Amino acid sequence: MVRGFMAAPTDAEALELEKKWLAELYQPDAPQLTVRAVITGMILGAVMCLANLYIVLKTGWSVGVTITACIMAWSIFALVGKVVGPKGHMGMLENNAMGSVASAAGYMTGGGNMAALPALIMLTGQRPGTWTLIAWFACIAALGVFAAIPIKRQLINREQLVFPSGTATAETLRALHAENDEGRRQAKYLGMAGIAAALIAWCRDAKVAWMPFRLPAQFSLPIQYRGKPLLDWTLGLEGSVLMLGAGALMSWRTGWSLLLGALITFGIVAPEMVELQVISGVEFKLMAKWTVWMGAAVLVSSGLTSFAFQWRSVLKSLQSLTLLFGKKKPAEEDPLDGIEAPQWWFPIGFLIFGPPVVFLAWWAFDIPVWAGVIALPLSVVMGVIAARVTGETDITPTKALGPVTQLTFAGLLPGQLVPNIMSANITGGVGLHAADLLTDLKSGYLLGARPRQQVIGQFFGVMAGALVVVPIFNLLVPNAEALGGAEFPAPSAVVWRNVSEMLVKGLDALHPTARVAAAIGIGVGMLLAVLEVKVPKHVKKYVPSASGLGIAMVLPAWNSIMMCIGAGLAELLRRRMGEKPADKMTMPIASGFVAGESLMGVFIKVMIAFGFMAK
Repeated sequence: MVRGFMAAPTDAEALELEKKWLAELYQPDAPQLTVRAVITGMILGAVMCLANLYIVLKTGWSVGVTITACIMAWSIFALVGKVVGPKGHMGMLENNAMGSVASAAGYMTGGGNMAALPALIMLTGQRPGTWTLIAWFACIAALGVFAAIPIKRQLINREQLVFPSGTATAETLRALHAENDEGRRQAKYLGMAGIAAALIAWCRDAKVAWMPFRLPAQFSLPIQYRGKPLLDWTLGLEGSVLMLGAGALMSWRTGWSLLLGALITFGIVAPEMVELQVISGVEFKLMAKWTVWMGAAVLVSSGLTSFAFQWRSVLKSLQSLTLLFGKKKPAEEDPLDGIEAPQWWFPIGFLIFGPPVVFLAWWAFDIPVWAGVIALPLSVVMGVIAARVTGETDITPTKALGPVTQLTFAGLLPGQLVPNIMSANITGGVGLHAADLLTDLKSGYLLGARPRQQVIGQFFGVMAGALVVVPIFNLLVPNAEALGGAEFPAPSAVVWRNVSEMLVKGLDALHPTARVAAAIGIGVGMLLAVLEVKVPKHVKKYVPSASGLGIAMVLPAWNSIMMCIGAGLAELLRRRMGEKPADKMTMPIASGFVAGESLMGVFIKVMIAFGFMAK
């Protein structure tokens, strides 16, 4: 039934598609949004939110939440089922609804949340109160959920956009709940990898008297480069499996692009700038203050250029906005009345959550009320665009939508730094959560789930994620000094900060060499984005990924090297075993590495913050 991207069907064809789904796939009697699905989703989503918080501060990337949570839930209730019998097992659609709750919580680190807030702290030292930030993140995410409602049927039921991650989730759930050993095998991989990663993180980072040794955080060849040890230039390996796991979840092309970017940046460009005394010392934080301009230029220009190539999707998205105001069918003509989320939820949701967002924008971030009001319809437009692009490519274009909003508010509020940063947080958050919900609804559509229950489940996840991410962020990042260094490079936040600073202060504030680096980065980013679209598929694998190249310029080289190794190992398995069998092994192992080490890292930081462990 999945048709991919094609011309939208006529009303008659759309009606037949929905009737066919109702007759052949819909499972009205299967348990879905049960109490245990909600509670499990909130807990697992909160756990994955912590893992994503840690890794986004490390790498700028968030990792997939839904599939990992579904495997974890299957494992938990498989054990419960052994104790209490068949009723203890979680059904497939119940697990799918749980995944919707978990993804909403786990992705609370995205949508600009963990870019805008750290950027604000680095630039101004300003940090709103905990409950203010919880309300801010929760209300923005809730707006994203409501923004997805009026376009769901158009994008999923009628046009049947593929939403690759949602399709992959549906396939994983079918495999987990089939009568075979696939679920047990994936759960075993995930659990063993998670335990191993947590032990490695403990042996590396925990400082306790009874532990006689510690694993090295980084290590390198004992040779000199330009008069300094290689490790001073961050050229080495990490005593970590988190980056291996993150790399294994990427494509091989992104992995080798990270390595290329690291070698160019910290093997050639940064040492040259140090010799010219443009960079004042051989320390990552000092080098990154200069290299970030090159990296940010690559990321922003490639994102905007790729976005421009999506003009057909943007046009269709803008046309989709007419759905919000078009004439609706009478209920008796609608075969899915009572199954889909009602269209009137959209305006009611914005009437409920829009005013708090405008108020918080004014109260906490000095954004004028009129500018906050403008941000609401702009966020709807961005949400619709983000949802369609995600449905077609599996990439939510926050790297493009964020700068577009920043540029818009730079014109509306010239010279005002804080509004420039946080206004983009509104549109980015709405866009991400609209795309996330539609990705979840795609898996539900393929499995025959009740969409209304998944939408409701998303709100429980939003609440759990907001309650968890803010206090733990405050523990991990007590001040601006915790960001931008080797431990938490926070590349997304650094890029966001620099874009805002440039829009407010202008290019004249940059060192002349940084302006040249930014100009080169803009050219490279645009070129790579054009090649991404124009070159044949068999040639594309030799074209560097702009995302990998740009991020590597803002990360310590050892991060990029480890991710490249992880991506290479995953690619080797795919070539030996075949893509699908290899992915069934690498996805849970890589997710276990990421979750295990991240959660142990957060635990150690909490122990230090409360005085139970030395720094």
